[in-house]
Amino acid sequence: MDIENEYGEVGALGDVEYAEFMELAAEEGFDLDEVAGDLAAAGHGPLPVLAVVGRPNVGKSTLVNRIIGRREAVVEDKPGVTRDRVTYEATWNGRRFKIVDTGGWEQDVLGIDASVAAQAEYAISAADAVVFVVDSTVGATDTDEAVVRLLRKAGKPVVLAANKVDGPSGEADATALWNLGLGEPYPVSSLHGRGTGDLLDAILEALPEAPAQTFGEALGGPRRVALIGRPNVGKSSLLNKVAGEDRVVVNEVAGTTRDPVDELIQLGGKTWKFVDTAGIRRRVHLQEGADYYASLRTAAAVEKAEVAVILIDGTESISVQDLRIITMAVEAGRAVVIAYNKWDQLDEERRYYLEREIERDLVQVQWAPRVNVSALTGRHMEKLVPAIETALEGWETRVPTGRLNAFLGEIVASHPHPIRGGKQPRILFGTQAGTKPPRFVLFASGFLEAGYRRFIERRLREEFGFEGTPIQVSVRVREKRGRKK
Repeated sequence: MDIENEYGEVGALGDVEYAEFMELAAEEGFDLDEVAGDLAAAGHGPLPVLAVVGRPNVGKSTLVNRIIGRREAVVEDKPGVTRDRVTYEATWNGRRFKIVDTGGWEQDVLGIDASVAAQAEYAISAADAVVFVVDSTVGATDTDEAVVRLLRKAGKPVVLAANKVDGPSGEADATALWNLGLGEPYPVSSLHGRGTGDLLDAILEALPEAPAQTFGEALGGPRRVALIGRPNVGKSSLLNKVAGEDRVVVNEVAGTTRDPVDELIQLGGKTWKFVDTAGIRRRVHLQEGADYYASLRTAAAVEKAEVAVILIDGTESISVQDLRIITMAVEAGRAVVIAYNKWDQLDEERRYYLEREIERDLVQVQWAPRVNVSALTGRHMEKLVPAIETALEGWETRVPTGRLNAFLGEIVASHPHPIRGGKQPRILFGTQAGTKPPRFVLFASGFLEAGYRRFIERRLREEFGFEGTPIQVSVRVREKRGRKK
């Protein structure tokens, strides 16, 4: 199996390294097919993205929960339930993909069409394929027709789910949806799980094995930077200051930015593509809906970017929303830079308290480069590019397997895992199966506790850098069986 060709040269094992690694796994009594599968899963690169769209109360969130196999997307009869997360990971028939859930949020004065269209637009822009959910008991409405027009314009592969088909009698209603012109409607009951297997098979056919890599210098394109943060922290002001001109509408009213603006900007002698995500539409009035749009758009922008610059208002306490946005970027596996804005407005006392807040609330992202800036005055802007470059370098770093195993051997000798139940699990060997972000697979003789895994991650960072990037460490335990025969 030629891993190098399959996963690209960066972050994958070359042929010789792969062969040596498999020999090591065989000596330690691991099942080689399983090991190959583990490496393939860890070396996958970005996962394809599936957007679930449709008007409110057609059962989108119930379907998302059915696909991911757990109740995570909030389901409620009343529209307008704000969700912290809109992106989930799912697996079907051994293939992994991400789902973007666009909840059913009703617009106030403009009517439902505008609301559904806005949500669908954001989600479709980030997706590789779309599931369009229609309530088969109601049939296609004008709003559904509007979404169909959006889907045609986007040109993405679409799978049509005719929901609420709870028995054979409802299948005739589903057939009527052929009229939408999106191909075969798949009759499902997201509540009871009926028909979801066929729907998921169709989804896998529509999704690419891996999304096209539209970023990275290897393809000659500029590096993509998502500028994210809660409304009114100064994202558009920062973009204008970086660009050296007013490219984006700036207003004290939170949520001025209407559409995502991708800007090519010369900075530090290089061209960067900045995705301005300040965006929630000016006409969205209700706070609940505004928050939901903001998180949906942020998720879409982060999916398209390589590095997330997270802007935090230094004059205010770090909020729950700030922490959610940081978590979103980390879970998406993007390089991270944290920029504290309005630094020029901080007095000594506020700086003291901000440092305490950072120590208390941001302990999980101590590895992220930090820049103190002022989007208004341009203070310390020159420090932004080196921080972004540092984060991208960490994101793309790969440690050769031989060097990694020498390091793991030292750790096991100097800091063995605590003895539990008379046994002492130990790390036998490991490899870095992928980059962007760095993904490690460790093979062990027994279960490794969460605290010990965190210790390993901390030591990996101390030894190899990895500044500005999340690290993913998965552990495979050797099954109880004899040594190699």
